[in-house]
Amino acid sequence: MVFQFYALYPHMSVRKNIAFPMWMAKLNKATQEAKINAAAAALNLTDYLDRKLGQLSGGQCQRVAIGRAIAREPAAFLFDEHLSNLDAALRVGTRLETMELHKKLKTTMIYVTQGQVEAMTMADKIVVLQAGVIEQVGSPLELYHTPRNKFVAGFIGSPKMIQTEGSEAVKQDATTIGIRPEHLSVSKTEGLWMGAVGVAGRLGSDTFIHVHNTGLLDMMTVRIKGDIQAPCDDTICLTPNMDRLRRFDAEGFRIA
Repeated sequence: MVFQFYALYPHMSVRKNIAFPMWMAKLNKATQEAKINAAAAALNLTDYLDRKLGQLSGGQCQRVAIGRAIAREPAAFLFDEHLSNLDAALRVGTRLETMELHKKLKTTMIYVTQGQVEAMTMADKIVVLQAGVIEQVGSPLELYHTPRNKFVAGFIGSPKMIQTEGSEAVKQDATTIGIRPEHLSVSKTEGLWMGAVGVAGRLGSDTFIHVHNTGLLDMMTVRIKGDIQAPCDDTICLTPNMDRLRRFDAEGFRIA
C-alpha cells in the first residue's frame, strides 16, 4: 500500500526505507540488496539510495514509498491518493511514472482518487463511488459516453457535463437533459439556445467560455476551438449535438 502521506522514516536513507519491510520479514541481505536495486532501477532512484529524505523532492519521496511496496513483490498495489500532496507538475510526472511502472510490472494496481482526470487517464476500469455506494463500473470511455446516472455524468469529463431541467428537458421526454461542453456547436447567427459570453479561459488549442442568460442555467461552460473569437458580452448561439444528448429520468438514471 502506498499512502497519501509517504509514511517513510526520515532518519533512514532511501535504501533503508525500501529495505525496512524485508528486514522485518528477516530476508537475507543478498535478497534484500537485489530487490532494493531492482526497485530503485524501476523508479530512477539508483543515484539516491544513500540520501536521506530531507535531500529529496516530494515526487522522489513518493517514488521511495512506491519502491518500498515494489520490494515486497505484492500480488496487488493499493495507491491511496498518493499524488494529492504533490504540486501540479510533479503530479503529472509521477502519474506517468506510475502508468509506466504498471506496464513494466504487469501487476494489478488499485488506485483511489477524487480526481476524475487521474481516473480517466490511468485506469483500465473505473469504479465510481458516492457515499460508499457503487454508482457505475466500466472503462473510462464507457463512463464518458454512457453514464448510468446524473452523478456519473457530472463527475466524468472536464469541464463536467451541462445538465438542465425544465421545458427543454420536457421536449426530450426527460426530467433532466445533459450535454458535454465539447458537444455544442457555436454560431453568431443561429442556434437552438442563445446567451451572452462571459469570461473565457484560453488554453491554446481550446478555449472554455462561460455563457450566461441562456434561460437554462445561470452559467454554462462551452468548449470551442482556440482560434475562435468570442468577446465578452457578445451574443452567442448554441446547438447541441442531439446524438450526444443524454436524458435522465426523475430518479436521475439515464434513459436509454
